[in-house]
Amino acid sequence: MAYYKTIDGIKYDGELLMLAEKLTSGKGDGRLSVDDANQIFASVKDGGTYTDIEKNTISYIRKNYNWTEAADEWFRTEIRKWAATK
Repeated sequence: MAYYKTIDGIKYDGELLMLAEKLTSGKGDGRLSVDDANQIFASVKDGGTYTDIEKNTISYIRKNYNWTEAADEWFRTEIRKWAATK
């Protein structure tokens, strides 16, 4: 898989998209849980910076995948705190 994936002319992080797909396919109710959100957050943090491509990708994942209410709240809080330090 290519590192980047282009959807509707916008470049996204292919690894993050693949992770979101893996976390929601074939188990549970198809929503991203707090545990799943933690894995996505760890994947974003692994590069040490929060790039525009990662921001676009997270926005895409938040709009196109179902999250539990707790996971969405936890993720938004954590990513905001972490991004503020970058």
